[in-house]
Amino acid sequence: MSRGQKIVAGALILTVAGVITRILGFVYRVYMSNIIGAEGMGLYQLIMPVYSLAWALTCSGFTTTVSKLTAQEKAKGQAGNVRRILKLSVAATTGLGLVTGAVMFFMSNEIAVHFFNDERIGLSLRLLSIAVPFMAAGSCLRGYFLGLQEHIVPAINQVLEQCVRMAVIFLIMGLFLPFGLEYAIAAAVIGIIAEEIFSFVFVVAAYKVRQRKAARPKAEMSLTAASGVIMAMALPLTANRVTGSFLAAFENALIPQRLQIYGMSASEAISAFGQMTGMAMPLIYFPSAFLVSLAISLVPAVSEAHAVKDIRQISYTISKAMLFAAVIGFGSASLFVVFSCELGMAIYNQDISWMLISLGIMSPFLYMQVVLAGILNGLGFQVFIFRNSLISSVINIVIIYFLVPVRGIDAFVLGWLLSLIVIFTLEIRKLQESVELSFEFGQWFVKPFVSCLAAGLFVRFVANRYIFEVFGPRVGLVAAICVFGTMYAFSIILTGCLSHSELDMIKKALSPAKRAV
Repeated sequence: MSRGQKIVAGALILTVAGVITRILGFVYRVYMSNIIGAEGMGLYQLIMPVYSLAWALTCSGFTTTVSKLTAQEKAKGQAGNVRRILKLSVAATTGLGLVTGAVMFFMSNEIAVHFFNDERIGLSLRLLSIAVPFMAAGSCLRGYFLGLQEHIVPAINQVLEQCVRMAVIFLIMGLFLPFGLEYAIAAAVIGIIAEEIFSFVFVVAAYKVRQRKAARPKAEMSLTAASGVIMAMALPLTANRVTGSFLAAFENALIPQRLQIYGMSASEAISAFGQMTGMAMPLIYFPSAFLVSLAISLVPAVSEAHAVKDIRQISYTISKAMLFAAVIGFGSASLFVVFSCELGMAIYNQDISWMLISLGIMSPFLYMQVVLAGILNGLGFQVFIFRNSLISSVINIVIIYFLVPVRGIDAFVLGWLLSLIVIFTLEIRKLQESVELSFEFGQWFVKPFVSCLAAGLFVRFVANRYIFEVFGPRVGLVAAICVFGTMYAFSIILTGCLSHSELDMIKKALSPAKRAV
């Protein structure tokens, strides 16, 4: 199997797991939104940036570093170096996880009151601190398997940990809900704790099994040299993600406050925030399951090609990854715009159509950004990514602070779109300079746009005239989405957006991926 097919095969394995996980996640979110409402979802979304910040601080840089260095050392045949790098990284992430968890535990009330201006999330933050060390060490070990391009373990782990979280929440939510929203959110956090502990135990067991079968050659790198290589890569990545996560948490804390200046009550502001971040955004991100998997696969794959200076392979990989991102992005955008009202009512029993339209238009840039991040990480442009993250956050925060009090939640969407376009432009220019990437405007933008426009208009007409009348709103929506997918795929092939060689590559990669699963 060629490198390109290997990348697609790995991405498809993770995609199967990603789609299953997203579906389970939707069931979980629909259950949560029906139980705790928009205000409860808003409170839940307030604590998640804190957890993301803990992840960024403890293991984000190390996970990507382990993945990339494992791929590089594997390409050089240095299995001993791989083991040394992994052990040092796990030790570092575990230590950081214990320290960060302790700080979260003892500072939970101060963070809730002084940063988020809502004491109801203090208990949840205190509980959430228990999960941090397990999350840090487990994430690092998953990076090891991704670096080896052995995607089965992360894929199975991804599905099972979501099942564990849902099972725990379904079992205990009824016990906590009568005590109010504060305790209902705490029940959701207990599900996260169970998920992270299970995930840690699973990947440790998988690592032990693999080590029994693997040879154990001596490491060529000394402890000092290995530590230096790890820190040189992990620290910029960590700084980037910590800064990004902190600014994201600041944005989430700022939005409800600025919405109150706009004229909303505290409850209305949290509810609007919950609808946007807890209901609309998960729908928008759902189709990106393939691209997240592809981005994860690209880091070690691009790193391996970069280690042997195969520029042609890098350029080819980027071109195809961007094409797939564009196809999924434009198709998703059309779907969210055409069925914005039906999707919100069918899934959440709430009208969030204007949010889905506003966010759906951003899907092509949003999905391409996911792929570009994986490519740039694989090429080692961590400082460049860090700078772009700062630029994006500054744009968002400035618009939230000054325009949300005037234009409401629409201003937040505008700021996000503007930041995406700016960062996309900067990243494309960087790749053009570094690997002589050709910007394929026709393939990435024109053909997918024409295809999604034709499919969207056709299916909207057919749905209004026939599908919804025959099947009703919910079943009709499923049928209409299936018709849309068929028409869009046909249009993509008809316009030549995907060539026969690209379709053959997907088919060849799909066969081993299925056998692996």
